[in-house]
Amino acid sequence: MRCSDKAALDQWYPLGTEKEIAFGRMNTRLLGTGLTIDRAVDGTLVVMADDNDQPLPIIRRFGLVWATLGEPKGGLFALPEADEDDRRVVNCGAVTVRASGLRIIENFLDMAHFPFVHTNILGAEPHTEVMHYNAEIRRDVDEVWATNCQFFQPQAALSATNGIMTDYIYRVMTPFTTLLYKTCPNSANRWDVICLFVQPLAPDRCIAHPVMFLIDDVSTTTELVHFQQLIFLQDRIILENQRPSLLPMEARAEIPTRADASSIAYRRWLKEKGITYGTTTTAA
Repeated sequence: MRCSDKAALDQWYPLGTEKEIAFGRMNTRLLGTGLTIDRAVDGTLVVMADDNDQPLPIIRRFGLVWATLGEPKGGLFALPEADEDDRRVVNCGAVTVRASGLRIIENFLDMAHFPFVHTNILGAEPHTEVMHYNAEIRRDVDEVWATNCQFFQPQAALSATNGIMTDYIYRVMTPFTTLLYKTCPNSANRWDVICLFVQPLAPDRCIAHPVMFLIDDVSTTTELVHFQQLIFLQDRIILENQRPSLLPMEARAEIPTRADASSIAYRRWLKEKGITYGTTTTAA
């Protein structure tokens, strides 16, 4: 079903890595519309929608190719860490999930599931409490932020050797893109950055594109990708079994707790934007 939600159309979305697309013609979907990615005779990358004879606008950033079906107000969000020379840029592959892309973003913000879904990695009993943190909509940048987040983690990163109390800052830049800054085991004064960029295929199906910007000169790229994919595939099991698969937006459809402050802010922000694609408000 094609998207009629202008708020969703007027966003930038990832379509895949530049390396994947470099191998030749590629077909994919975005918001219910079929796309063809190919190269013109002069080598220029071209993205065409199946209902339009004009190429879509594209951006190359974070090792990914981004496109839009609408008219975004500007370019992509700022992420200075992506340009720091000593950071490892790790594209962790594309994972298809049978759930709303908004569900995936909300799950990314949730710390309460760490001990039960990512046992002995991102959490473990008896350390199950989500301590008080601050969640807000930052009007100056039109983003959702959660700050002062802390959680005990047995293995906060692949390079971590012991359990530590990990500090987090969560940031939602657009309805379908989010990231977290977290304690870096290899540098006391800097943050590791883990991003999750979502490509909605349909209201209840999407592709997740995780990308990490890390201070880690020990681990191999393969090890880093496997570690992140392990975590995400654990999440996918939960996401694909949530009901409804779309994100409920009606008041009291789901009962929040104190630990859900970031989710509450996120849903309020989505409502303010008029986002309905991938929600129970409407599937179109």
